[in-house]
Amino acid sequence: MKQIEVQIMGQSYLLGCPDGGEAQLREAVDRVDAAMCKIRDAGKVKARDRIAVLASLNLAFDLAAQQASSAAAAAAPAPAVASSTEETAADTDPKAAQLIQRLDQALAGDGHLL
Repeated sequence: MKQIEVQIMGQSYLLGCPDGGEAQLREAVDRVDAAMCKIRDAGKVKARDRIAVLASLNLAFDLAAQQASSAAAAAAPAPAVASSTEETAADTDPKAAQLIQRLDQALAGDGHLL
């Protein structure tokens, strides 16, 4: 395990980092540093430990919102597609059936659309 030195809100920390994970750890440090500096710069909270707690809560809330958004997108129903067992327009509309038959005949000779 590798150790890297980082700075969060002006204070140095020596952190353990798994091999190959340095870029990901530095990105996490950058996020934490930005969140803490934003709270500090707002001027309402001065204690470093309180700033750290508020920043971690903000980051956790953002992560939960992102995960909920991803889960909602994944759970959204896919658009309906007619299958061979479902009723199609050609089954109910004779003109549509004739048009489909004519298209099939026209395309059958070439077999290629382009």
